[in-house]
Amino acid sequence: MARMKRLLAVVLLAALAALQAPALAQPRVYDQAELDALLAPVALYPDSVLSQVLVAATSPQDVREAAAWSRANPHLQGDAAVRAAQPMPWDPSLKALLAFPDLLARMDESPQWTADLGTAFLTQEPQVMDTIQGLRRRAQASGALQNSEHQQIVQQGQAVIVQPVQPQIVYVRYYDPYIVYGPWWWHSYRPVVWRPWHPRPAVVVSAHFFSGSVDWHRRHVTRVHRVAPRQVHVHNHVHQTQIARPIVQGAPNARPIVQGAPNARPIVQGAQIRPQAGQQLQNARPIVQGARLHPQVQPREHRSEQRREHRSGQGREHRTEGRPQNRQENRHRNGRG
Repeated sequence: MARMKRLLAVVLLAALAALQAPALAQPRVYDQAELDALLAPVALYPDSVLSQVLVAATSPQDVREAAAWSRANPHLQGDAAVRAAQPMPWDPSLKALLAFPDLLARMDESPQWTADLGTAFLTQEPQVMDTIQGLRRRAQASGALQNSEHQQIVQQGQAVIVQPVQPQIVYVRYYDPYIVYGPWWWHSYRPVVWRPWHPRPAVVVSAHFFSGSVDWHRRHVTRVHRVAPRQVHVHNHVHQTQIARPIVQGAPNARPIVQGAPNARPIVQGAQIRPQAGQQLQNARPIVQGARLHPQVQPREHRSEQRREHRSGQGREHRTEGRPQNRQENRHRNGRG
């Protein structure tokens, strides 16, 4: 009897654990007060920068690594910092934030805020976008969000858009959430207050610098995935033959071969050998830099026939040219005689 009771207790505990497991696996849901506090420090940034912050926050550990890399390379700024960090295995949005080291440093100094922001963006993206619009309207009402020499405010339907005056000159300013939005309206949740950073000149970036944009109509951040170009080796076929020619490996500045091009040969820097007019390349081989083109070896029988024809031709020319001279010499001898 006691054994049966213990067995029933084990079964009940297992069933209770199974029922609680899905509840524990569900992501956290942030209410409006928490969303306002989370997004208050970044809601007034230009849309291009804001989209990078939201996506980068989904990888808090990478944010920490990128911030450490930025501190170790203070001489790299703007596009130069982003280009230098290309080999790093970070999301393009996080690499773009390397051009704004102060903002990236504040995200690193607030790890819990960064993690919560990333979780809220992943699980409640439409609510996050609506919260940003509500904060911008509050800042407009208080007079803190206006046009300036670096940014312009555009009203697109119900959406308030913040964008640079010039697309390639981006300015990220520091602001205090308790000032730009007016008196804070939630007592249980308050925004994080970052330490101020010194004013910096506007950051100059290249075209297509940012890897994402904001679609306010769909309340969504659109991410642009760029595929790195890869070198593709194509086997070429010689015209009127079925002989494949490999591409020379290691040739400097070698250009790819276009498949199907007539009499196409691998082009190697420094090779200037050209086929004669009307000549078709048969069993052609790759041209290697510095190599000389030797004439094709002809069959032995064909070379023997050419030598016999050449000798017989020379003999006929010699006999033909010698006869008139012999007649003149004979006439001269007879006249003298």
